[in-house]
Amino acid sequence: MASLGHIAVGLAAARLYRRTAEPTSSLVFRFVAFSAASLLPDADVIAFGLGIPYEAPFGHRGASHSVVFALLCGLVAGLIAARGTTRARGIRVGLFIGAIVATHGPLDALTDGGEGVALLWPFSTQRFFFPWRPLPVAPIGIHFLSRAGLAVAKVEILAFAPLFLFGLWPRRFGRGAS
Repeated sequence: MASLGHIAVGLAAARLYRRTAEPTSSLVFRFVAFSAASLLPDADVIAFGLGIPYEAPFGHRGASHSVVFALLCGLVAGLIAARGTTRARGIRVGLFIGAIVATHGPLDALTDGGEGVALLWPFSTQRFFFPWRPLPVAPIGIHFLSRAGLAVAKVEILAFAPLFLFGLWPRRFGRGAS
């Protein structure tokens, strides 16, 4: 899957995190932070440069796409957030980040290519796809900037339009803003 669907998840989650009046700068920061969290599992593409095969547990769509990885990300984010503020805020941030990262693997399991997703790592190295796979797999890296990549981007923009609209729809900020 290209990154656009994952970014849409981050944008929608940022809007959902706090729907009360707030400065625009806070929302923009969350857009960036939550979208980065949604994309984080794909940092595993560095495995290719390290000679780690795609199908290896730490290869692409391996351990970093698992539920356990999402839980660890949520825990770390929550601990960091709690250091500067309250424990309740840390828990909330941790839950949001964990949930955002947890969407990555299942979304990739909806694609029509690759070697599957190691959703259950470390308990199983089996890779999964869902029976229904409506999303085309995206070319990796610079190859995304091709006709095939553009075709994938078009599909993702349409498929994730509701999340993009929810996340980016203009809202007034101030008293009574939602």
